[in-house]
This record gives sequence, C-alpha cells and structure tokens, in this order.
Amino acid sequence: MQTVVIVVHLMIVLAIIGLVLLQRSEGGGLGIGGGGGFMTNRGTTNALSRATGILAGAFFVTSLILSILAGYDRKPTSILNSSGAPVTAPAPAGTPAPLGQGGGVLDTLRQQGQQPSGPQVPRSQ
Repeated sequence: MQTVVIVVHLMIVLAIIGLVLLQRSEGGGLGIGGGGGFMTNRGTTNALSRATGILAGAFFVTSLILSILAGYDRKPTSILNSSGAPVTAPAPAGTPAPLGQGGGVLDTLRQQGQQPSGPQVPRSQ
C-alpha cells in the first residue's frame, strides 16, 4: 500500500514541476520580462494555475497519507521507565545504602559526623 502511494506521490511531484516550468514568467525577482512564448494566451494561464492548484492539493493529501502510514505500526513508549530496571521504594532514613548505590563523598562525611562546608572564598594576604 505504501509503495503505491509513494509512486503516485512521485508522479504528482513530477507533474507539478512540469506545470510550474510551463507557466509564463512575470519577471519577478530575476528582472526578466516574459515576451512572446510557447503559451501566451490568458486562458491557458488560468488552466495551468488551476491544474497546479489541484496537483498541490493532491500532493498534500498523499503527504498526509504517507505520514499516517508511517506512524501506523508505531506503538507508544514511555520515557519514564526506559532503563528496564525495576522501580523500588526508597529506603527509610538512617539505613546505609546498599553496595554500589549512593555512598558518595557527601554521604561519607555525614556518617563521620562532619558537615560539608560550602565553597571557600579566596582571601588576599
């Protein structure tokens, strides 16, 4: 299904490119005025503009279908429990941390009865 929509989408893209290249230049940013050309009639300009608009709508629809098909098989995931480790309740206060968990420098100083001091301000001598 997705391959068919991609092929249709690419055909629409090529048709839009062709229609845009067929349209008469109005001079715009390049400073080139459009003189007599291949299709200079006003009726063909309206037909080309209408066809470009229709193909632009088809391009939008096929883009939307492709984005829906791309996310169709995706399952929602949680970012909260991404580690895979089981969630446990915190230990009560006063119990030592198990080996390999916690036990940093601040915890060691608290257990020894010393309070960590804040940053020291340099003093001139």
